[in-house]
Amino acid sequence: MPAVPEPYLQEIADGVHAHIQPDGTWCLSNAGVLVGPDAVTLVDTAATERRTRLLREAVASVTHRPVRTVVNTHHHGDHTHGNHLFAGRARLIGHDLCPPAVLEQGTLVKRLWPDVEWGEVPVTPPSITFSERMTLHLGELRVELHHAGPAHTDNDVVVWIPERRTLLAGDIVFNGGTPFVLWGSVSGTLAALDRLRALGARHVLPGHGPVGGPELFDRTERYLRWIQTLARDAADAGLTPLQAAREADLGEFADWTDPERVVGNLHRAFHELPGAAGRAGAEPGAPLDTRAAFLEMIEYNGGRPLTCLA
Repeated sequence: MPAVPEPYLQEIADGVHAHIQPDGTWCLSNAGVLVGPDAVTLVDTAATERRTRLLREAVASVTHRPVRTVVNTHHHGDHTHGNHLFAGRARLIGHDLCPPAVLEQGTLVKRLWPDVEWGEVPVTPPSITFSERMTLHLGELRVELHHAGPAHTDNDVVVWIPERRTLLAGDIVFNGGTPFVLWGSVSGTLAALDRLRALGARHVLPGHGPVGGPELFDRTERYLRWIQTLARDAADAGLTPLQAAREADLGEFADWTDPERVVGNLHRAFHELPGAAGRAGAEPGAPLDTRAAFLEMIEYNGGRPLTCLA
């Protein structure tokens, strides 16, 4: 298994740090570190106990102030499994739909990748929730939490810091990796991208991959519109999502990591497509068989398990 570089901390605006986990593939997610005058607010934790402890060490390298707030951008384990290392000393915040989703998923990633050294990752959902918007104050700095789903999931939260023109976008945006909307929505993500653009961000921390700017919205939109077109053409030709993925030319997206996600994304696009398989078109975020889609992603990958280097 290839060696993975250790995480690093990058200050992207005054008092706002990005904790980047190369190479941004499965379960190697980013976190935000917002340093206030008295305490730290974390945006997401990490997938494994070791990686969350590295995150905690990174925080200590820039401030001795305690972590008093953790915001989860959505329920997936690579963003929430480290919650327990802060619970009791910090308030855990997420969207209203996040806690039940955290409990339902449990330790799914441990079953998907049993060879990863997960450590102790007891399921710890947020205990404070909101429906549409919530505002935090780090001293005089205003930090806005916006529900932006269904996009990557139905409980996506983005963190917007207007004074710093900085957006922590969670997994609505990837940089260098293939977007993934199996648990969310293609059309919902496109709508979310329009709302995020309107904020006027200069700095964008994606859920995975290096820090970028608003150009990340454009790349994500091009990919998802390509997915929609591919799904429509495949449905008209009587192809399944897996068949369509195998015949597809990834073109400008070919060098992105985790290309097998095209299968899961096509399952979601088919699900939302009016007239597909006799359906009127499912609502964004409507349930579908994610297990079957994952199995087909493995099949697309030549029958090899999906690579997780966490």
